[in-house]
Amino acid sequence: MLVAVESLTTVDMPPHKLWTRAECELLERAGVLELERFELIAGELILKMGKNYPHMLSLTLLMTWLQSAFGNLFVMPESSIDLHPEDNPTSEPEPDVIVLNRSMRELSARPRPADLRLVAEVANTTLSFDLAVKARLYARAGIAEYWVLDLRGRRLITHRRPEGVRYLDVVVYSEDEMVSTLGVPAVSIRVGELF
Repeated sequence: MLVAVESLTTVDMPPHKLWTRAECELLERAGVLELERFELIAGELILKMGKNYPHMLSLTLLMTWLQSAFGNLFVMPESSIDLHPEDNPTSEPEPDVIVLNRSMRELSARPRPADLRLVAEVANTTLSFDLAVKARLYARAGIAEYWVLDLRGRRLITHRRPEGVRYLDVVVYSEDEMVSTLGVPAVSIRVGELF
């Protein structure tokens, strides 16, 4: 006898633990967790994807261009950042690149939103996560400019003018178009040079 299975509109999730920064730091100090392999987002430990050659190439090209535009001491790779006070206890993202408002020598702790000019992610397999979840976190923190370099689509998606949990200006640049940052509008790059 065949039985039809109804499509589910909701999914019952088994109980699971949401984590805080403090708990993760305790686990790391105890040697139970290697935080460099994870990113804490909304209480969930997200396994960081391995970086393949296209990701590393684009990350290097983006960093090199940003360093030429802003200076070496203002551009940091893979640094965890603080967010909006309500998100800080359960989220500690580590963007692929950040651009600071001041020299990294002047920082005494992890960068806060007020310290950031630009945050960038290089997306190969995490595009929807970067465009939805991370964009909401960065907008709510008031980070003025957020870039997502889409490796598969060979495009750059810029997010500007944060308001609440979203960016009011989201623009997609194809690989043939020129783009510049809000921080240095006179310096631009053709998006295709980042691949």
